[in-house]
Formats: sequence, structure tokens, C-alpha cells
Amino acid sequence: MTIRFRYSLAAMFWVSVVAAPVFSQQAPPPAVAQPATQSPEVKQMQHMEDVWDDALAKRDQYGLELAMSPQFIDISSSGEVTTRNQQIARIFLKDNGAPQNLQQKVVTVRMYGDIAIANGTYTMQKRENGALVEERCVFSHVFQRVRTAWQCINSQRTVVVEESLTKTKSKKKNSPAELPMHVPGIYKGDPASTTTPAKP
Repeated sequence: MTIRFRYSLAAMFWVSVVAAPVFSQQAPPPAVAQPATQSPEVKQMQHMEDVWDDALAKRDQYGLELAMSPQFIDISSSGEVTTRNQQIARIFLKDNGAPQNLQQKVVTVRMYGDIAIANGTYTMQKRENGALVEERCVFSHVFQRVRTAWQCINSQRTVVVEESLTKTKSKKKNSPAELPMHVPGIYKGDPASTTTPAKP
């Protein structure tokens, strides 16, 4: 081995020793964001909420009986307390405040054995006094496991936004004031709208 070759080998060795830590400290490539997966509990409670929504949309008494316990108590956003039988009876009455459309989304679920507490948001459209009203609310539902299924035993809702979806026609108010308005030096009024008083 020549001296020049030995020097070149030594130089390559030292370059690799010095450069190795530098390359190893480089930031890893950015991770690709994965969509958040729902927990099995949230999926299960969301399924129950979907059954509830579908039953209301189809006016399905049997579907509501599956979703609600016989001991079901509902506290509406206005504070009205109703039972399962009252909720079911409402779907057969016209223009009674019963939901026309309901979409519920479960956000969190806490499990306590055979009891599950689901919290989420929902949008509900209903008719009140002939007008279509939309409520955007948050809810808390308490479910109880009955054999292999879940039934809601308690429901409470709180309104976040409520707005009317029915367009109302604005009525023009007739003013008893004489027209036209006259402001000396600024506005003389519209001569076309002046009326000449009738001669006696």
C-alpha cells in the first residue's frame, strides 16, 4: 500500500465518522395524517341514533319503540318533559311540533357497565304554528343495554341556534303623514306626488 492510498483511506474514514451524526440527526419525513377512527362505543351509539332518526323520518312506531325504553323521559330544548308514548303519539299528529327531519351525530360516549352516556350535536326541523323551524342543538342521551340491544332511557337537549325556514311576506305600513316631505333649502319634495287640495 502506498502512503497516498493510506491517507485517502484514512480521510474517507474520518469523513464518514464526522458525517454520520449529521445525517442521522435530520428530521424524519412528515407523517401522513390519518383520518381519526371512531371508537367501537361511538360507532355503536351512532348506530342507535341513526335507527332513531330513520324511525322519525318514516313515522315508524316500531322503530321508535326499539330506540326508546318504556321508561324513556325526554326533556326538550324548551323544557317540556314527555314520555315514550307521548313521543310516539306525536308522529301521527299534524303540525304538532314533532320533528320533520332529525340528524344526530355522536361525539363522545362514556360507558358504565350496562349504561352508556352519549353526547353529541343534532339538527332538527319541525313545524311550529304553521312555520318550519330548524334547531341546531347539543344533546345528552343515556342508553341502557337490554339483552343485546341498547335503548335510550333519558334525553336532554339544549338549543344552540334556532331559525325560521319559512319566508314571511313583509307588509308595507301606510304612514298617515302627508307627502312629500319638504326640508327648506335642502329638499323640496317630489312634485309628482303632491296632491292639490279639492276646491270646496
